[in-house]
Amino acid sequence: MPDDAVAREAAEADSLFAHPPVPPEATLRYGEHPDQLVDFYAPRGPEHPGGHPLVLVLHGGAWRATYDRAHLTPFAGLLARRGFAVALAEYRRGAGLPGQGAKARPGRWPETFDDIATVLDTLPGLARKALPRADPARTVLCGHSSGGHLALWAAARHVLPADAPWRRAEPPALRGVVALAPLADLALARERGVCEGAVEPFLGGPATFGERLPYADPARLLPTGIATTLVQGRDDTEVPSVVAESFADAASAAGEPAGVTLLEGIGHYALVDPAADASAVVAEEIAQLAW
Repeated sequence: MPDDAVAREAAEADSLFAHPPVPPEATLRYGEHPDQLVDFYAPRGPEHPGGHPLVLVLHGGAWRATYDRAHLTPFAGLLARRGFAVALAEYRRGAGLPGQGAKARPGRWPETFDDIATVLDTLPGLARKALPRADPARTVLCGHSSGGHLALWAAARHVLPADAPWRRAEPPALRGVVALAPLADLALARERGVCEGAVEPFLGGPATFGERLPYADPARLLPTGIATTLVQGRDDTEVPSVVAESFADAASAAGEPAGVTLLEGIGHYALVDPAADASAVVAEEIAQLAW
């Protein structure tokens, strides 16, 4: 990747993480673990007949506990100002020693998947309690980076292998998925060393990677019957666009084309930065599915 793309992406990260956290209107638990909670942001603007669409947002960070949902609270606030009811979920990630940063263990098996499945299953009831103006029947999943992987996976639980503990008989009641720079093809992401090599340890390491891949890789869980859009910066150095394009190719081969929006001059972080024009593109993609 050219040096100017690396520098641009570093500037994007600085901008995103410089925003102060935006507090939610309510926080509810979906389990007993400290990470099992959801922040709710009330929609701004006039009332809509039947309620406001609900957007479930899943943060990235290579499934590592080093990164939590705080950096996406400004993005959640942006969506609320656009008239959406917003649920920003936390979930269990891989822990490490203090100061390990990117070397912390990525994700937990099976706890990360347990949490995402539980969030989706309990979201309608939680949203009705926290946001009376929300319409859970018009729910859109939106995830960034590794959160994009989890969003795509959550929408595909009805096509998981029959012995998967997270499998559900029917498709989830979703208007669609908007995956932002997602780790949408785990095998390719592993091959490319994406997110500093997080993918293989996310599935337990080389001894278990192959056997767990069919239960975890969105590119293998197709077709879903759920509208899917991927938004990707062409200059992304964290999760290169070829990963999203590979998922789109797999979807097309399965007879279910996924929309891909490639943004010129955009890296990994501007997609969820309310100060960047790219976040307005994301909000519009969500609106097209939600309304």
